[in-house]
Amino acid sequence: MKTGEKLLQVHGIVVEALPGLLFRVKSQSSNGEKEILAHLAGRLKLNRIKVIPGDKVIMEMTNENDTRGRIVRRL
Repeated sequence: MKTGEKLLQVHGIVVEALPGLLFRVKSQSSNGEKEILAHLAGRLKLNRIKVIPGDKVIMEMTNENDTRGRIVRRL
């Protein structure tokens, strides 16, 4: 992501854990449900926060690509 770029924060539920710290997340946005491929943010990796299927998370996404995101918080 570029510096200074506007990011959208979206709530979602982790559906599936994939290899390489990737997760399939079902978003709960206003324009309907969509499955997004998301990776963990660096802060979650450094603090060894475990994310498992069924967890509620907050993701950051760009306006350009709505199929990929970054998990920034586990709720």
